[in-house]
Amino acid sequence: MWIDQRGSEVLPRGESLRLLAAAAKEGAVGRLAVSTPGAPVLHPVNFAFEEGVVVVRIGVGSMARHVPGNLVAFEVDGIESEPGRAGGVAWSVLVRGLATSLDTVGAATSEFASSPLPMVPEPGEHVVAIRPDVVTGRRFAVGTSVLTGDRGE
Repeated sequence: MWIDQRGSEVLPRGESLRLLAAAAKEGAVGRLAVSTPGAPVLHPVNFAFEEGVVVVRIGVGSMARHVPGNLVAFEVDGIESEPGRAGGVAWSVLVRGLATSLDTVGAATSEFASSPLPMVPEPGEHVVAIRPDVVTGRRFAVGTSVLTGDRGE
């Protein structure tokens, strides 16, 4: 286990992917970020994760124009309660990779065409898959002050 200078546990890739998969099964909401000519854009999205691929549905608009074929970032986080600890332990997983229209990813992900459901149903929905190139994760105590180390208990 490696602890960074802020006291966060740096998670190995396998643990980060396990948390990502569990969050997908629980119906968690992630965040999809892409760079556009005007500014970075970040949207909450429902997602699926299976066979090592993050799958999201996006509606029409800037995300549909800028996500497929570009490098994107996808983030999901959660809080795990621990007995006897106020606030619990939070975690965050960040995935970076190329977003591809689902029909070009291959048969392994074709089963996701109807899942996940979009956050806001819109006409012209697009399904994209993100194959993770870089996966990072952190775990940290909720409520810990960086300055004092006080957990507020």
